[in-house]
Amino acid sequence: MPLTLEPITPALGAVVQGVDLSQPLDAAAFAAVEAALLEHQVLFFRDQDITQAQQRDFAARFGPLHVHPIYPHSDEFAEIMILDTDLNDLADNALWHSDVSFSETPPLGSVLAARVLPDVGGDTLWTSATAAYAALPEPIKQMLAGLTATHDLAKSFPAERFGADPEARAQLERAKQNNPPVTHPIVRTHPVTGLKAIYVSEGFTTHINGLPQDVSDSLLSLLFRHVVRPEFTMRWRWRAGDVALWDNRITQHFAVDDYRPHRRVMHRATVIGDRPF
Repeated sequence: MPLTLEPITPALGAVVQGVDLSQPLDAAAFAAVEAALLEHQVLFFRDQDITQAQQRDFAARFGPLHVHPIYPHSDEFAEIMILDTDLNDLADNALWHSDVSFSETPPLGSVLAARVLPDVGGDTLWTSATAAYAALPEPIKQMLAGLTATHDLAKSFPAERFGADPEARAQLERAKQNNPPVTHPIVRTHPVTGLKAIYVSEGFTTHINGLPQDVSDSLLSLLFRHVVRPEFTMRWRWRAGDVALWDNRITQHFAVDDYRPHRRVMHRATVIGDRPF
């Protein structure tokens, strides 16, 4: 069955049919998925019955995989991160962010598999940072050119979230030592398409380098609001067996935290990317 695509919005998102992720993709099928990802930025595969090993192997076709410094991972595969509301407070996912932008080489993308879902709620929103950049007035684009910003793990993982648990506090301190704040361009260029994208998010960006704090705060606030305007976004309602693949370099996402006290479990494999430029 050939791969077919059903676009979700003009800005981003497509449902993929004709792909079974439980089986290794041949070169042509994988190339088609790669091309679809470049065009649509977020892809969704319905009715996938995949193991953790199959999820890891599919993600690894895109590049080496990241092991998160804080979130728990599978006992069998360190590359499979466990997002489980019975294990962690996932409040840091309920805001707009680009995954692991506190890294020198932030992720190329992620593969997310739905494992346990609430009856209602738990949707995820994505936004296209390229569409947002394209819509900026030209004087704003010129102002942003050459500016950089600091991204810091500690912004989404403050110490108070870890309570008095000494083991959790020690893990946080190790994560911070191994992942000090980094500098990235405010506007990054996609290494394949050449498209430019806004690369700051409320999840990890703390300030714009070289600007007074009040000016930095005002400009970041403008960009945070602009990048998530409705015309740049889409919303996905998860079903059992869904798998999402997204380009983390040029999108942001928001996991809606509206389903408590019900449980939600997602498994994520994250592909290491390149240094933003």
